Amino acid sequence: MSEYKSTVYGPILSPLVVCKNLPPLDSGKPDSSVNDLINDLTDILAFENFAVKDWAMAKCCIAGILLLHNRLEASHAISQNIANPTGSYWHGLMHRREPDFNNSKYWFRQFKNHPIWIDLCLTARDISKNYNPESAFDFLKSQKVWDPFKFIDLCKSALGSKLEKELLCREIQMQEWKFLFDYSFNHAI
Repeated sequence: MSEYKSTVYGPILSPLVVCKNLPPLDSGKPDSSVNDLINDLTDILAFENFAVKDWAMAKCCIAGILLLHNRLEASHAISQNIANPTGSYWHGLMHRREPDFNNSKYWFRQFKNHPIWIDLCLTARDISKNYNPESAFDFLKSQKVWDPFKFIDLCKSALGSKLEKELLCREIQMQEWKFLFDYSFNHAI
């Protein structure tokens, strides 16, 4: 996995991969500060300075940008039409944020593994060390393989709690987004 650097995504996407706040665990409110950049965003426009080898992965990037800025319906319209594991992953993330946890799990069952899970598992372990121990997220400290279903359950239990557990989930969710966006981008070009 390459290191996440927002500046490598070109003039259209680079300003959009930066988020002022950690995205919420639910649908949130659309970030109006990016309206001018995001309203007419297409994969063709976003990748005009790149030689695209996989347009499905380019569409994954657009679905991810829309999700980051709390435009779940628009993200869903794209991700539901991408027939590959990464498209299913974006689709599952969108439903987790909706929140429709059972539907999210359905989309995560559409693939057995994803290459970002190695880094995500290690990162989640490191992030969880910064929080007071709680049995609800002990699995993060000991898991050897990322378990998206346990994380969905953790997000469900943390939703709206405004406690440390919600902040932990939001931090991990942001890292997950970064890993998946970077993976999508690097496989698009």
